[in-house]
Amino acid sequence: MNLRIGELAKRANISRDTIRFYEKNGLISSEQGDEASNNYREYSENALLTLELIAQAKAAGFTLAELIIFTSQLQASGDVDFDGDAFLQQKIEDVEAKIEQSQLFLETLKFTKEALAKAAYDDI
Repeated sequence: MNLRIGELAKRANISRDTIRFYEKNGLISSEQGDEASNNYREYSENALLTLELIAQAKAAGFTLAELIIFTSQLQASGDVDFDGDAFLQQKIEDVEAKIEQSQLFLETLKFTKEALAKAAYDDI
């Protein structure tokens, strides 16, 4: 089943402009619609999966350049000059470091909240 840009945007919960931006940068692709009388572009269901992967990668800290490399390697997987294993290992380590930093900050927030609550209680 092919999707027009509006339906894809709605299902992926992103704007049409974002989809166009990703397409312009080669992260997703579309095809001319079946009706030759219009200029509608159609996207496959795989585009929705790719957009979900992009959202997850962005949340993990991937840059646009890294997203382009990552998605192109997932699609091609044949470039001998690209060390996919090293690239992914580095990104795994980056994400794990961010998780660790976030967990430390979460503990700081919890401690601060408890300290403020205790101070407010002590003032009573």
